[in-house]
Amino acid sequence: MDFFVEPAFFVLCIPIVAVAFVLGMLERPLWRYAMGASAVMLFLLFFRSPMALVYAVAYMGFSVLLYRLALSGARNARNSEQGGGLSTYVLVALQILPLVAYKVGVLFTPDFPGFLGISYITFKSVQVLLEVHDGLIDDMSVAEYLGFLCFFPTFTSGPIMRSRPFVDDARTSLTRDGYLERFYRGAGWFVLGALYKFVGAALAQWAMWFVPAAVGNGAPGWLAGVFGYGMYLFFDFAGYSNMAMGLGLMLGVEVPRNFRAPFVAIDIKDFWDRWHISLSTWLRDFVFMRFSAFALGRKLFKSRVTCACVGFMLNMVLMGAWHGLTPAYLVYGLYHGVLLAVCHLMQKKWKFYKKHKRDRWFRIVSWAVTMMAVFFGFALFGGYVI
Repeated sequence: MDFFVEPAFFVLCIPIVAVAFVLGMLERPLWRYAMGASAVMLFLLFFRSPMALVYAVAYMGFSVLLYRLALSGARNARNSEQGGGLSTYVLVALQILPLVAYKVGVLFTPDFPGFLGISYITFKSVQVLLEVHDGLIDDMSVAEYLGFLCFFPTFTSGPIMRSRPFVDDARTSLTRDGYLERFYRGAGWFVLGALYKFVGAALAQWAMWFVPAAVGNGAPGWLAGVFGYGMYLFFDFAGYSNMAMGLGLMLGVEVPRNFRAPFVAIDIKDFWDRWHISLSTWLRDFVFMRFSAFALGRKLFKSRVTCACVGFMLNMVLMGAWHGLTPAYLVYGLYHGVLLAVCHLMQKKWKFYKKHKRDRWFRIVSWAVTMMAVFFGFALFGGYVI
């Protein structure tokens, strides 16, 4: 059973949400119920592939072991007043090793051992290890950790949740009015996501297939295909994300918003603040900021601008590799890294930009250039160029 795709998923969500609604109206805690529902749904997700279920369970157990080791190491380091950074980053390397092995393995054989959702689960588990190292997490139980990793609305397609807000929700008993507010908001997002996925994405897919044939095989047809593909990506992925957000809210959990009108962005930084927000903010917090602190602390670069540009490149190449180790994805990541670096240089160094950045004509031109760059990036991502 594929989540957010097959009719069986939506049919099963009806009783799951109905029971959650009753519990919410009775002001009962929802997180243990959500864990039970997640266990059932994940079992059904992997029912057709028992080995994938075995891999997923093994990965969860491995993640719990690394989490407990990280907690123990952080507590010992605090008690002995010694740094534990090296051991933490060794744990992080071990945590991402299965994902790296999977991404490399599928290049050679599509049946390489893995399971649906491993990319998102890895980012969530790495976040926990790093925040344990930072002293931000020290009392999350194993049950809460597993609930965070396995929360079924976000398991296969995101958004990438953060553990501390999830645990806060798990430990909070909502009032009836508080739950009703989340339920109504969640229902709205779920319906909007369904419209995006089953209407918007379907129309964009139709345009991607048939409009190029209607206008010809030359440049107009290519442009029409790229535009249709870009719109399909948005409606399909935003549809998944909105339904996940809505379902999470109806289960009492605030799932972060993943898209916020990305096609009104006036520069490429603005675009990544609006597109796949949970991924871009994760990379900002756990890659870019840490790299910048490390590089500036050791004076690897002469200026903060240079450091930021290199950080953008690192961020986006990693983003491309996270999608897959194919040339299209890697070039897509590198391409956006270059765009972000150029944008940053322009904003920091170009006097013309500083003088006119608030002028309406400049913002319009900047928006148009940004959209051309974005849709060319979609062409790279979809293999229309490579």
